[in-house]
Amino acid sequence: MTATKTASTGASAGASDAAAARIASIEPLLARVGIRNQLLVKITTEDGLVGWGESGLSAREAEVAACIRTYETFLKGQDSRRIGRIWQETYRSQYFEGGRVLTAAMSAVDIALYDLLGKRLGVPVYQLLGGMQRERVSSFASATGNDIDETVAQVRQLVDAGWTCVRLAPEYDQHNLVHDARASLRPTAEKLIAVREAFGKDLVLGIDYHHRLSPAETVSFCNMMPTGTLDFLEEPIRCETPEAYAHLRRMVDVPFAVGEEFASKWQAGPYLEQGLTQFMRLDICNIGGFTEAMKVAGWSERHYVDLMPHNPLGPVCTAATAHLCAAVPNFSWVETRQSPVESLGFHDPALFPVQVPMEGPDYVLTDTPGLGVEVDEDAIRAAPQPEHFEPPHLRHPDGSVTNW
Repeated sequence: MTATKTASTGASAGASDAAAARIASIEPLLARVGIRNQLLVKITTEDGLVGWGESGLSAREAEVAACIRTYETFLKGQDSRRIGRIWQETYRSQYFEGGRVLTAAMSAVDIALYDLLGKRLGVPVYQLLGGMQRERVSSFASATGNDIDETVAQVRQLVDAGWTCVRLAPEYDQHNLVHDARASLRPTAEKLIAVREAFGKDLVLGIDYHHRLSPAETVSFCNMMPTGTLDFLEEPIRCETPEAYAHLRRMVDVPFAVGEEFASKWQAGPYLEQGLTQFMRLDICNIGGFTEAMKVAGWSERHYVDLMPHNPLGPVCTAATAHLCAAVPNFSWVETRQSPVESLGFHDPALFPVQVPMEGPDYVLTDTPGLGVEVDEDAIRAAPQPEHFEPPHLRHPDGSVTNW
């Protein structure tokens, strides 16, 4: 009788837990935070627990929000703890699978589900991923000076504050939205050479060309600098054609950092299998959340490729990325937009009163359950209405269209 009673009680408790964990609502919240819009997702379960996620498809937030509302129609009532199954259903429940809009929506949902599960179990998200591999998550910062002197001064400020990895931006004239890639090569190379000479070989130095070059321009650019000037070249060309990167890889000896455009493990696969990137720049808010990011991290580990995650958004994205970085063995640096030389307003404490703490260049995770971020929902709802942000539509000097 005792054994039967215990089993019955356990079954009842399990059913009760499942009922409490069912998804009651999924709501996208769009607000203007600093100089950008942020698309958050709030998932509430039947027992009133709330989890937060964030989408990373900047400038196309309205499209992602519409997709999240569609997902609510079939996720409402499901057990929020069945995260892997929910990922598969959101990915495979339509004939036209994947794509950046869909996976950006899936990312926000997946991150919020992990936040919920961590809170339900009373553990930080990194424990759900296998526990901490490291106690501090080191970041790289960006110096965006308009000339060599300003750039060197910014890098000096970062180095003095403890940063050992710095990324620069290319030199080009955006007057009237004109981007002359070829004209940008020499002054950009000169800026990198000046920073390398000023700070020596110990500083890890990279540049993000934001896929605005052709393969030929990339080779010319790298040939303008002494060997050892660059430690990584980020996104020199677009990622649609791995074969183009394969040709480029054979001509350039600088490590590549590629991946922020990836929307799945399938997109990441050729870059890992063919050795086309040396740093994996995945974005947890675009690639499919923790569920997909952990798979790419494992695949990357198999090829001795370290993660260097894209992280250009707010506190929810930053927290999710930091938890991922803490839990994987193969990690180099995470992008930060919270350095002393950037004032973008993405991490407004009036909207996010509790965030992942930062000590110098490092994020330091606590044992707070879930992501460790508190969102002032009333403040978010009262924040300025989001303004549609349309990225600059750049053109070549001859008037033809080029990449932003």
